[in-house]
Amino acid sequence: MGTLIWNAQIYTPNEILSPGWLLVENRTISRLGAGQPPAAELELAHEKVDAGQNHLLPGLMDLHIHGAMGFEFMDADLHAIEEIAQFLVQHGVTSFLATTWAAPHSALLKTLEAIGNAYGRIRNGAALLGAHLEGPYLNPNRAGAQAVQFIRQATDHEEALSLIKHEMVKVVSLAPEFPENFWLIDACVSRGITVAAGHTSATYEQMQVAVRRGVSLLTHCFNAMSPFHHREPGVVGAGMTMPELRCELIADNVHVHPLAQRILYQLRGCEGIVLVSDSTRITGLPDGQYILDNRPVQVKQGKVSLLDGTLAGSCLTLDKALWNFASAADIPLQKAVLSASLYPARAIGVAHQKGSLEPGKDADLFLMDLDGNILFTMVEGKMVYTRD
Repeated sequence: MGTLIWNAQIYTPNEILSPGWLLVENRTISRLGAGQPPAAELELAHEKVDAGQNHLLPGLMDLHIHGAMGFEFMDADLHAIEEIAQFLVQHGVTSFLATTWAAPHSALLKTLEAIGNAYGRIRNGAALLGAHLEGPYLNPNRAGAQAVQFIRQATDHEEALSLIKHEMVKVVSLAPEFPENFWLIDACVSRGITVAAGHTSATYEQMQVAVRRGVSLLTHCFNAMSPFHHREPGVVGAGMTMPELRCELIADNVHVHPLAQRILYQLRGCEGIVLVSDSTRITGLPDGQYILDNRPVQVKQGKVSLLDGTLAGSCLTLDKALWNFASAADIPLQKAVLSASLYPARAIGVAHQKGSLEPGKDADLFLMDLDGNILFTMVEGKMVYTRD
C-alpha cells in the first residue's frame, strides 16, 4: 500500500504534468502520470493527498552546508546533526552532505565519526548522504573565512589517507595547483570521491592539468579562487568554459552578483551549475553578532562576515537560492530546480537513486505553493515536515 499525491503540478526532468499524480510505495516513486489517477492507483493507495494544484518538485540536494540553527557539523554531535537535518526539510532539502572546515586532524576524524553514526535518513529530517571535506588541503592565500593555521598541503600521506578512506567522504575540496596535492586527487578519483577545486589560486593551465587528473567540481564558483582576467582566465575562466567542471554557486546575491549568475548560466546552462547554501550555524537565526569557529561574525540582511568584512559562509537556505537563481538567470523554476536536485545528484554519482521525480527513484519531494511556501516535504517515502 502506498501514498497517492494527486491534483499537483509535477516537475519531472522534461515536463510539468499539469495536473498530475504520483504514487509512492515504500520509499520509492512507483508510478506517475498526467490527469486524474487511474483506478488501479487509487486502489493501491492507503493515503491520498490532494495537492491543491500546488507545485510538486524534486527534493533539493545541498552538497555544501556547514550548519544551521546554532549548530554545525564540526560540533561532531548527533543532536546537532539532527537539528540541522530537521531545519533543512522545512526548506525543501531532502538530502545533503555534511561539510567540514579546515581543522586539526583529530577534529576532522571526530566529525567524520559523528557523520557516520548519523548516516542515512534522519528522524523527521533530510537524509545525510555523507561528508564534504572542504580542506584542509587548500591555498592559505585564498583562505577566505577558513582558519589559516589549519590549512596545509597533503604532504603527510598517512594523515590524508585516514580521512579519504572513511566511507562517509563523498567530496573533497582542495587547491589543485600544489604538486603535493596531486597524489591526493588521484587517490580520491580512484575511490570514486568527487574532487573539487576550492580556495585556490590555480591558473587556467593548472586547472587544465587538474581536470585531466579528475577534478570535476568548483567549490563556490567566483569565491575564494583566482578570478577571470583577460590575460589569465584563472579558475573562474575554467569554470565558465570547461564542460568537465560543474560549478557550485551560492545564489544569495551577496557572494555572487545576479549578473554574474546570469553570465555563468548563459555559458554553462543549468547542467553546469550546482546550487549550494554554504550555510553556517548562523542560518535561521536573527541578525546580530555571533561566534563562528571561535571568531566573532556579524550577520546583517543576509550577509555573514568577519569583523574585517570577509565573507564567512552564508545564512542562505536552498529554497531561497532556487528563487534567486531563477530570477538572476531569467529562467523558469522548472529549469532552475535541476541545479538543486538532478545535477548535484549527478555530481556525486547518486542520480540513479535521487535527484528527480521518476519511477524507481527515492520519493524525495516537496510541495510548494505559488508564494514559495513549503507545504510538506517527503524523504524516501516518509512525510517528515508539514506546514502548520
